[in-house]
Amino acid sequence: PNIRSGTKRVKARQGNRREQSPNFAGRENMPELPEVEAARRAVEDNCLGKKIKRVIIADDNKVIDGISPSDFQTSILGKTIVSARRKGKNLWLELDSPPFPSFQFGMAGAIYIKGVAVTKYKRSAVKDSEEWPSKYSKFFVELDDGLELSFTDKRRFAKVRLLENPASVRPISELGPDALLEPMTVDKFEKSLAKKKITIKPLLLDQGFISGIGNWIADEVLYQARIHPLQTAS
Repeated sequence: PNIRSGTKRVKARQGNRREQSPNFAGRENMPELPEVEAARRAVEDNCLGKKIKRVIIADDNKVIDGISPSDFQTSILGKTIVSARRKGKNLWLELDSPPFPSFQFGMAGAIYIKGVAVTKYKRSAVKDSEEWPSKYSKFFVELDDGLELSFTDKRRFAKVRLLENPASVRPISELGPDALLEPMTVDKFEKSLAKKKITIKPLLLDQGFISGIGNWIADEVLYQARIHPLQTAS
């Protein structure tokens, strides 16, 4: 009797939820294409054409890669943000002259713009009650209109770099077509799968094959398509 009643309760709860893959509900994962694209659009909507008047770069050489905080700050101070670019899970800010700040989000990277809602993972989120900029901030700029932007990383797996041409440097240079910006045609996608002996989920996660798809998107895509993740791609 206890087992039956427990089963009824589980079914009742499941009946009230939207249909989703068994692995999706309640999980925390890395930022993937949607979160990085949401950050890019937030920068595009709020920061373009504005000059950087103040910069704070964290003294954290695990995240700030290949440059000292002081050199990073000097290199971008006074420059204007002209566009926000993305490929896969990588974001970079194009300024009015190079070099450009580049962000690899890692497991918990997130963009915050003070006073602007930006979609991010629960794992990445910094509480509103904490100080601003957050103690987890690795890159902070104040723009000439007073707007403030911060890149935070609570787990220190992100990479923030200053690059002359981010698209020409690893890891961005080795990425496959972006799943949103450079979608394959059906014919090209079918041909690309034809000789693949790997199972389909690891192939979707291969950023050299197609970039931007991570664990939860791959799970959800395969579940909605009714394709088993261990099915051979070909």
